[in-house]
Amino acid sequence: MNSIHLKTQAELEVQHKAGQLLAQVFLMLDELVKPGISTMQINDAVEDFIRGPLGSRPASKGQYDYQYVLNSSINEVVCHGMPRQTDILKEGDIVNLDITLEKDGFIADSSKMYCVGKVNPLAQRLVDVTYQALWQGIYQVKPGARLGDIAAAVQQYAERHGYSVVREYCGHGIGRQMHEEPQILHYGKAGTGLTLKPGMVFTIEPMINQGDRRVKQKTDGWTVVTKDKKLSAQWEHTVAVTDTGFLVLTLRPEEQHLVQVGQL
Repeated sequence: MNSIHLKTQAELEVQHKAGQLLAQVFLMLDELVKPGISTMQINDAVEDFIRGPLGSRPASKGQYDYQYVLNSSINEVVCHGMPRQTDILKEGDIVNLDITLEKDGFIADSSKMYCVGKVNPLAQRLVDVTYQALWQGIYQVKPGARLGDIAAAVQQYAERHGYSVVREYCGHGIGRQMHEEPQILHYGKAGTGLTLKPGMVFTIEPMINQGDRRVKQKTDGWTVVTKDKKLSAQWEHTVAVTDTGFLVLTLRPEEQHLVQVGQL
């Protein structure tokens, strides 16, 4: 625990503000993501919105020499897809938009899947199950729980529905730095791992594959795809451990009912 920064109440309030600003970015994208738009157009619109109306900083730009403000991962791309003018979203695509935002020194990180136009029911099912797997993990968060409880909940839900969990990438602590301790695996055994304490803040961001869990990185050094070229989906939230349970810092308005379910 010595390497984990437990946020104070004041720090949590600042980071929560960053998370709610990031939620506004996705509300903007809900109207923008349509067939015919390029992922670079999305990237540029997000940067303008974060720097302009939100008065914030896109935290991904410049991190690890990355030159864009988001990752855009389409269909078989698991994560770290780079926006391009030539990547035009078309009817039936599924795309993950992964965005970070820094405000007043604290960073929030979230991603959302978008179904472009009418998608195949099998693709829609993967997107929906991945979303529910994320929330199964979130519902485990409370003081005294273990990291393995989150991991097991995600893995069991995904595998019960016939999907596989990517193991090479995981969630992470987050605060003044984008990547802090601890690492948050999405596979594992309940009752194992670090014990959660109030003030811990981390991302839960399962990547779930339609087929085999194996992945490979493309020669651009960033883009990760499924080895079998089947679809992959991912959702992500930044979550804080509170005295009584959890607080989803990046919660979007349409998700309020899911928080209430978890607090019953």
